[in-house]
Amino acid sequence: MDRAELAEMLGDQTTACEPARAALLDGGDFVVWDGRVPGQELAGIYGARLRRARKRGTETLALPSTVDILTGLEAAQVRIGCIFSPDRTWAFMLFLADDADAVLACTGVRRAER
Repeated sequence: MDRAELAEMLGDQTTACEPARAALLDGGDFVVWDGRVPGQELAGIYGARLRRARKRGTETLALPSTVDILTGLEAAQVRIGCIFSPDRTWAFMLFLADDADAVLACTGVRRAER
């Protein structure tokens, strides 16, 4: 998958899609991994991340709506990708259809300073 294809798939699935698309088009690094994971499993993982982010005060974009979307997918297989903003301050997690022809959800998290 190339940058233009991925940018085209980022619509209005969640409010994180627009900033993720901007990061991608501004030259941010990206990857879409080969493996697949059941949506319900990802819902549990990202539900826990949401709770941790709220507890720690970590800035996120569209994490609650992404958890809702993943929960609704149940056993459907999902591919995972990531886009980093060019300055690496944001990481956007992408959840794609099994055949990687559509973005189902996108969430962003501000990365901690190191």
